Amino acid sequence: MHPYIAVPATLALLYRAYSRKSLTPAGIVVAALTAGVHALHPWSVFFAFLGVFFLAGTAVTKVKHEVKARLTQSSSGASGGEGARTHIQVLANSVVASILILLHYRQLQKRGESSADGQGCWPYGGDLLVVGIVSNYAAVAADTFSSELGILSKSKPRLLTSWNFRQVPPGTNGGVTMAGTLAGFGGAFIIALTSLALIPFCTDSPIIGGIMSAYRPGIDNSSGWGLQEKAALVIAITVWGGLGSVLDSALGGWFQASVVDARTGKVIEGTGGKKVPVTGSWTPANKKSDEASRRVESGLGLLDNNTVNLLMAFLMSIGGMAAASYVWHVPLQSMFK
Repeated sequence: MHPYIAVPATLALLYRAYSRKSLTPAGIVVAALTAGVHALHPWSVFFAFLGVFFLAGTAVTKVKHEVKARLTQSSSGASGGEGARTHIQVLANSVVASILILLHYRQLQKRGESSADGQGCWPYGGDLLVVGIVSNYAAVAADTFSSELGILSKSKPRLLTSWNFRQVPPGTNGGVTMAGTLAGFGGAFIIALTSLALIPFCTDSPIIGGIMSAYRPGIDNSSGWGLQEKAALVIAITVWGGLGSVLDSALGGWFQASVVDARTGKVIEGTGGKKVPVTGSWTPANKKSDEASRRVESGLGLLDNNTVNLLMAFLMSIGGMAAASYVWHVPLQSMFK
């Protein structure tokens, strides 16, 4: 990506995060390093993914923030609602994509297509790493939209991991609503449209290393990325990203403890996505000191929210590449060549 675009764009995003207090100081530092990795790649689309995810994610976080703050509470006993995101939260959503971007940049270097002025493009049926990067951002965008907008649903969430899909308080890990699920697919669709607009698609079979590539032809034996192939890609990204939000709910419902305040019945959110201790630091006035002020609504408590997000992003990226490998008949080992 050209430095004269990457540098001011990065500074603008960092200033916005600082002025809106969207990120902690450490979060801003890690975000700057992450942006640098994304900008290192000659294709602008990956940096755009980061920017779109940040801007859209912070936008939906602010939607009816006062209402959402009253639905949950923080581990300190104050009102809930998402605060400034930490460096751990930044990494949980972007580190998988960052690693895949560096691997793909290495592939382009071997082909002589690593400069910002290069003529490299994405061949149909090749470069599985691109699928992994797109899958990461489609999934984390879907998860963010689903979490931030689903909690506003008028219907009570139901626990995805329970045998009878029982009703649970808003903000429960693993709790899903129809509105939240649809919002997740909407978030993935935004990443799909960004892909469609900015990925440099090959319209003909490319020549790699001096020989015509062996990638399979497009739909109806067309050459390269045509309208049908691009339409199929948009649908696949949207569906796969939406499924990522469902997977995140399942992982959260199983492995992340949802702790509820026994007095208010509200879910307690850990600061920065950390685990919430079951034993509170304070005792409600209407309870005796030997009574528990908090109870576990669901989940084993093995993972915190950041680990769940990271695991989901990893599984969706790997799963996306594996699915593309199967459909395109491209070996997974090609990712390391």
